[in-house]
Order: sequence, then C-alpha cells, then structure tokens
Amino acid sequence: MPMAASEIEAAIVAALPGAVVTITDLAGDGDHYRAHVVAAGFAGLSRVKQHQLVYNALSGRMGGVLHALQLTTAVPGTAPEGVSA
Repeated sequence: MPMAASEIEAAIVAALPGAVVTITDLAGDGDHYRAHVVAAGFAGLSRVKQHQLVYNALSGRMGGVLHALQLTTAVPGTAPEGVSA
C-alpha cells in the first residue's frame, strides 16, 4: 500500500518541528513524490546532512511503502537548492 502525502508530511514535521513541508505527487500513483522541506534545524548543516535528517524521519519506509522521493531542502530565508538568490 502506498504512503499518503499527509503521512510523509507528518513524519517529517514530527522529526523536524516547525518545518514547512510541500509534497507533490509526481505520477498520481501515491508512490512517487517530490518533497520540499524548509527547516531552521538545517542551519549550518551540509545538504547531505539535511537530506539524511529527512530520510531518517521516514523511518526506513524509503524503498518500501515509499518508492521514490525527490527531495529539496532549505533553511528559512534562503534560496532552495539549484536556485540563485
């Protein structure tokens, strides 16, 4: 059974209180998502560490009930990955 977008958002916010999470279903199948996560807790962390925090929040569901997650992260007040400020 696929993982609902609301479940993904709830898991991320539970691990990163105050995070703003935007989820997009890329294929309409509940199995391929894009998540943009903005969290103050990312300040001072490398992009890899930021992504690890998000994946850890999903508690091993990646590759199982959650097949694919395209992830971007940002600190509040900064430009998202790949976007010039």
